[in-house]
Amino acid sequence: MKLKKRTKHLLIILVSGIALLTYSSLETRWVKITCVTIESHELPKAFDGKRIVFISDIHHGAALSRERVTKLVQRVNDLQPDIIILGGDYTSLEDKYVVPVFDELRNLKSKYGIFGVMGNHDYFVNGELTLEMMARNGIKICDNKSYWVKIKKDSIKIGGVDDPEGGAQVLDSTLFDVRRKDFCILIVHRPDYVRLMNTDLVDLTLSGHTHGGQVTFFGLWAPILPDYNGLWASLSLSGESQKYCYGLYQRKHRMQSYITSGIGTRSPHFRFFRRPEIAVLELKRK
Repeated sequence: MKLKKRTKHLLIILVSGIALLTYSSLETRWVKITCVTIESHELPKAFDGKRIVFISDIHHGAALSRERVTKLVQRVNDLQPDIIILGGDYTSLEDKYVVPVFDELRNLKSKYGIFGVMGNHDYFVNGELTLEMMARNGIKICDNKSYWVKIKKDSIKIGGVDDPEGGAQVLDSTLFDVRRKDFCILIVHRPDYVRLMNTDLVDLTLSGHTHGGQVTFFGLWAPILPDYNGLWASLSLSGESQKYCYGLYQRKHRMQSYITSGIGTRSPHFRFFRRPEIAVLELKRK
């Protein structure tokens, strides 16, 4: 009798484990659209109601096929974005995936431009080729660079900082001509960089890198996050570490930060209660 009960318990554990792994594998393909409203007093009238679509961490490779990148591009275009922002980490592991992913991303369509930064994996794989493909395929490179985006007589600033793997992070390359009354967006692959910023000129930072924890305790807590050096590492159980994990946060001064869960995964290729996402940011003038 005891043997039968033990066998039954082992069978339940085995079936539960298989079900859990199956779900976690399927969740990596269950891309959601997350709608977020960004309100600001500094937003010019002409940008009120404009839509930014933000995607990051595609990680095209063996675990995320070119066909899935094609479908991602179609979904983004269906949202009719005014501006598209790319948060880095376009490929994983092998540079043979760099050209194909940008052959797909060049089909992205927006009214006022596509802007992007490099991620740590892009430098690990082939930074020079990635930058070349970004420029060749119509993506405005924001690594220590910035651009004014104009609609009628109004304009906003979009810039970014480079990933530490690529060298220095130069915030002033975005802020040098920004005034207090301007609306400014900063793209930075690793959200931890916000801790280093001491300015009241940035209204919104956009980041990826964390995958939202990728595997979470039912969406409430991510036990493992990448540290600032890009390595997967156990972090503090404090709420402070979770601030740089996922979602929209109000930072110091007027600044808001949005950290996306991204599209792809890092090994092991599972997600649990942190679905991949396309973030749609609607700008609202207060």
